[in-house]
Formats: sequence, structure tokens, C-alpha cells
Amino acid sequence: MSRLYMQQDTTNQVDQGNLIINIRSETGEIPIEGASIKLSYTGQPGDVLETLSSDVSGQTENITLSTPPLEYSMEPTQQNQPYAEYTIEVTAEGYEPVNISGIELLPNEQAIQNVTLIPLEEAAPEERIVIGPHTLYGDYPPKIPEDEIKPVSETGEIVLSRVVVPEYVIVHDGPPRDNSAKDYYVRFKDYIKNVASSEIYATWSDSTIRANVLAILSFTLNRVYTEWYRNKGYDFTITSSTAYDHKWIHGRNIYENISYIVDELFANYLSRPNVRQPILTQYCDGQQVQCLDRGWMTQWGSKYLGDQGYSPIEIIRYYYGDDMYINTAEQISGIPSSWPGYNLTIGSNGAKVRQMQEQLNRIAQTYTAIPKINPDGIYGPATAEAVREFQRIFGLPVTGVVDYPTWYEISGIYVGITRIGELYP
Repeated sequence: MSRLYMQQDTTNQVDQGNLIINIRSETGEIPIEGASIKLSYTGQPGDVLETLSSDVSGQTENITLSTPPLEYSMEPTQQNQPYAEYTIEVTAEGYEPVNISGIELLPNEQAIQNVTLIPLEEAAPEERIVIGPHTLYGDYPPKIPEDEIKPVSETGEIVLSRVVVPEYVIVHDGPPRDNSAKDYYVRFKDYIKNVASSEIYATWSDSTIRANVLAILSFTLNRVYTEWYRNKGYDFTITSSTAYDHKWIHGRNIYENISYIVDELFANYLSRPNVRQPILTQYCDGQQVQCLDRGWMTQWGSKYLGDQGYSPIEIIRYYYGDDMYINTAEQISGIPSSWPGYNLTIGSNGAKVRQMQEQLNRIAQTYTAIPKINPDGIYGPATAEAVREFQRIFGLPVTGVVDYPTWYEISGIYVGITRIGELYP
């Protein structure tokens, strides 16, 4: 059946989802205040539905928009598109405009669209980003099977001595041999969030999403650990081709619940006994492409197991075998100091609290909605309020507690801001 992905029929929009837009400068983690955003249906770009503006943190208000009914994303269908598509035109003084079409909104879910603007002095043309169809709805080539454990004893093989979560991956936006495809430097967590949002529906159960995120993490860390593409003479980490790796879509929106889960699990991967490398956990959708005979997970099958109450590891073992277990990387790159191993909250004190306060104060110089605090190493109400505002801006659960995901997000944003400060004094 032929489908015109960008010509949206709005007559079946009966449910609602939410969208928030974050606008930042290409020169770093710098929010852009006062950007103007015109929003329309992708199929009707001339009819503006909303005109929005970004606040001091570079964010728009959270708006509610129409979507198809929930059931469309709960069963395989090639007849009914499960998500609505929206287009935004973003303009800001001193920056090149950006047009993004195909933003995917699912019912009852919070979508997050991050937008990067390029300063005018760089003389770049207006950027037009078209988000392609979701892999469960569109037509993409199936994964070419590979061994799940890579040989690493060959002469000249470059392999890391331990599993390390990289700060960035280099994504080749096409098949490996496509020399015309562009390479993108992408933060590791952002890459995983993009892939998960491209390959599963955010409307699925928490257990199903976690199982799929673990598979994506393990596959990606296998590519990192074995230097798979560099050993073949390429200068990138992974591709965006579903025939070789996972579907990553430049500029696409992500979903809040998927983002939360990745923030919790990003240092995890899947292991087998006596195997050092992360397992190359391949999978298929289980409808358009079948792969059970290869011992791979199917995405729709994992959805049904989650609906039955299976836990993430039970879903993983159902497909990959009972000897599969969840492991944790020994090192996270680009982070000044590792998580203390316990939550920081009211009453906490010491060097870890002081370090977090100092990082938060530096971030507050750029994100001025975050209140400045006294870096005294004592976690009091003022520190909790600053943490809450940080969590609100960066899409974390607003608890005022520095847990594992919040610690690493503070560290990551701090590193990004200070590094850019060195490059652009």
C-alpha cells in the first residue's frame, strides 16, 4: 500500500498529546529567549495553528494538540498512521531560521522537540529538517544478520580493555559505504533517546520500553567496545541505516517517558557469562520482518509480553535466552566525578554536595531561571529549589532530589557549558 507520509489526514484526530519545544544556539548549551515558533499540521503548512515564543530558558509553553486514537499504536497497522505530524518554523534575531516537518505526536504522551539555531554570521542557509516515518510504520530495510559476539583476537583488531560509555558517538547518516552521507557528533544519551523514539512507540508499557532500550544500549556499546567501523577504515561509530544498525533520525523529537528511562539506564548493557563485550542484541519488528528463528527480540512481541506483566529482564530472556543478564559499564566518559552511590537530598552534606552546587551555579549563569546558591556543601531548601528548576528545564522528574539521572544530567550540561565557554570566550 502506498502512503504519503507528509500529507496528513486530520479527520481522524480524536485523542491528544503534548508538545514542548526547546530552542538553543549551536554555539553551546545556550538557551535562546524570544524565538518565534509557528506551528501547523505537516499536511497543511500554510494554516498556522499556534504562534509560540521561547522563554528565558529557551522553552515554549507546553501545548496540547490532536492525535490519532491510542489503539492505532497498540496493534500493528499499515492502514492507520498512529501519530499526528506537525511542522514548526522557528525564527530568532541573529540566527538562521529552521523549519522542521514531521514532528510525531502520540496520544497521551509528552513530546519534546529540541531545536538548534545557527548564528547568522556563519552564513548558513535556512535549515529544513524532514523527520521520516517511524520504523514501525514506514518501510525500511531489515537488519543484515551478524554474530552477536564479535571476534576480537584477530591481528590488528582494536578493542577497548573495558566497557566505557562514550560522551559522544559519531553517527554516519546513511549506509557505511555512502560517502555522501553526513556524519553527526551526538551525545550518547541523546543518540539512544532518538533511536528508541524512532523504533518503538512511547505509548507502550514501561517494561517493554525498558527492554528495548537495554537492547539498543547493548548493541550500541558493542559497536563502541569493538571499534567495529573504525576497524574497517571508517571514521564513525555507528550508522543510521536499519540494514546495519539502528534508525537514528537527524532533528527528530523524542518522548518524555523514553527520555526518563534512558537517563536511568544509559550505563547498562546486556551480557552473557564469560563474555566481556556487550552483546550485539539484534531485533526486528516481528510483523513486516520476522526474526524469531534467529533468536532475536521482536518489537511487537516485546509489546505483548509487557502487556502481560513481564519484567524487562523477563522480556529480554524470553528472546535472547536465560543466561542473559544486565551489566553496568565500568566508566562514563566526560564526567568530572561519578555519582556518589546514593541520592543527595535535604540534610545531605559533604564534598559531593559542594561539587554539585558549584556545577549548578555555573549552569545558572547560562540558564538564569535557576536560582544561585551558596556552595557550602550543605543540601538545604535553596539547593533543593535550584535542583527542581534544573529538573524542570531539562525534562527530569521535578523532585528536588539529585538521583542518578539528575547527577549525570547536571554533570553533562556543566561539561557542555564550560567546554563551549573555553571555545567561545
